[in-house]
Amino acid sequence: MPDFGISRRGDFEPLITERIFFRVQAILDGRYEVTGPKQRNDPDFPLRGYVRCETCGKPLTASWSKGRSGEYYAYYHCRGRCRAVNISKTRLEELFVNELSRLQPTAGFMRLVKDRVISVWREMQGDARHRIAEIERRQKAIREKLDRLDQAFLFERSIDIETYDRHRDTLREELRLAQMDRHSSELEETDVEGILAFAERVLPSASNLWVQSSLAQKQRLQRVFFPDGVRFDGKRLVGTGTTLPVFNYLNPISDEKKELVDQTGIEPVTS
Repeated sequence: MPDFGISRRGDFEPLITERIFFRVQAILDGRYEVTGPKQRNDPDFPLRGYVRCETCGKPLTASWSKGRSGEYYAYYHCRGRCRAVNISKTRLEELFVNELSRLQPTAGFMRLVKDRVISVWREMQGDARHRIAEIERRQKAIREKLDRLDQAFLFERSIDIETYDRHRDTLREELRLAQMDRHSSELEETDVEGILAFAERVLPSASNLWVQSSLAQKQRLQRVFFPDGVRFDGKRLVGTGTTLPVFNYLNPISDEKKELVDQTGIEPVTS
């Protein structure tokens, strides 16, 4: 059918909504990137969608490829037209772990963590004590009502058995609920010093923390360590200087600086 440059809404029931139509058109035109849940959450590829191609700027995708011997090999590769990146899963993740190993907490960060943990713990303890005191006052009031109820029925004979049973059951239920509230308000014994020791051991080792984490934890840590993401040019990761403010990013020693090492003592000095 010839195109006369005329566009109008049809007078029949549409198969899809207008929103879906334009979204599909954007995808077909390459103006909208789609990453399915399976792609984002495959535990085999934690860096998929996070590391970007340095050439075209698109996030890397990943897949398993079958070799001639029948074995499968995992690769990260560029999803854009440039096809500039095709690297094994092992190598790219090794490079990323190497970048993480260059992160070191800034001076005073661990002191800040310790002060914050202790402050939060003390605040939680104070809140728990306040809640428990309120619950104890409520329990005391309920027990006093039970005592007065017994007095009215057993000694004063001012109420009948049905009234007594009904009020007694209600008050006992209130007391039971109050006791449950108290148990839920009590803080479990927590080894705060142990938590701090763990933090002091783990936080300076970002690479080990990432390696030992689950997929969801890896994805969160990636954004924490490098909020602006990282790029890969086919050989090395680039653009990783922007990190969380609490970390120092240690730049590698260049080959030129390595050659400036004093050789005295290694070989005889010649005049």
